[in-house]
Amino acid sequence: MPDTTSPATSEQQSNDQQSAGKLRQTASQTIGPFYGFALPYPGGPELLPPHAHGTVRLHGTVYDGNGAVVPDALIELWQTDAAGVIPTALGSLHRDGYTFTGFGRAAVDGWGHFTFTTVRPAATAEGDAAFAVIAVFARGLLHHLYTRAYFVDADADAAAPADALLDRVGPERARTLLALADGPDSYRFDIRLQGEDETVFLDYPALGAPQASASASASAGGSE
Repeated sequence: MPDTTSPATSEQQSNDQQSAGKLRQTASQTIGPFYGFALPYPGGPELLPPHAHGTVRLHGTVYDGNGAVVPDALIELWQTDAAGVIPTALGSLHRDGYTFTGFGRAAVDGWGHFTFTTVRPAATAEGDAAFAVIAVFARGLLHHLYTRAYFVDADADAAAPADALLDRVGPERARTLLALADGPDSYRFDIRLQGEDETVFLDYPALGAPQASASASASAGGSE
């Protein structure tokens, strides 16, 4: 039988499928490279002005699975203030030089290095460990990655702070979550997307307690 479907009829069928919610979901794609020029903004890495009282430096380098630097990554940071209070103030995109919003965004340089000017976070409850939440955008990732940076005033051989998540991942993996003091008021937190020393990345199932991902490789689409 000849096909008597006209272009207009085909278009109507397509519209009917769309209205009925029957169209297939668009396939996932990598998250770059638009974020490199669309998301950074003036003052993004400076949660407080440099050299303000009580500020510290949080910095590090992003590496891929081969140990090469990733020169086009973007890092976001969320944290409490120095008193352990979760900030609710607006103004992260328009810094006024006084308000601490707890949010920062930094693009890495050509050597994969990022720097934040912030305060050392404090725990929200007595006995808990203080940390900053980190999100990583990078080439080849289908989804951004979440991790944590626990601030430690000791060398790499020091014991990790008492924390339920660190206990679950074990001492060797916990080392990848430590932001170690590397100078006065300065902490280093390197991020390794894949490989033997891959940073522990987190999933948040149903907004419950974070769980360590099996591997960031599942989110990578040729990042190496």
